[in-house]
Amino acid sequence: MAASENHLISGPVEAKLIRVVDGDTLLVNAAPWPEHSIETYVRLRGIDAPELHAKCEAIRFAARQARDALSSLITGKVALLSISGDKYYGRVLADIRLEDGRSVADVLLASGLVEPYDGGRKHTHPCE
Repeated sequence: MAASENHLISGPVEAKLIRVVDGDTLLVNAAPWPEHSIETYVRLRGIDAPELHAKCEAIRFAARQARDALSSLITGKVALLSISGDKYYGRVLADIRLEDGRSVADVLLASGLVEPYDGGRKHTHPCE
């Protein structure tokens, strides 16, 4: 079992969007308990979006589309679930649910703008 799996917080933890960073990462103000909040970066569990800083213009274009789709989905409060540490310092990994109960990752996957991701090696794409 990975170290982050030992420190899983099942949630839900209510959070309010501060900004969308890219197609799979948000900055939120999370309220883990009454009268307390914390700003944290959250990577969406189970998906990988194209990179905004890719060398290839087609990949950068796809990254902007994924980021914009995520921005249009999240306009207010969300629930963070299955929260754990991420492999990169400074952010957490979580499932995110919209106020209507939909999974943000599932919506983005259905749109075709992101790919499934299990935390392993990412797929490489030739420049199109």
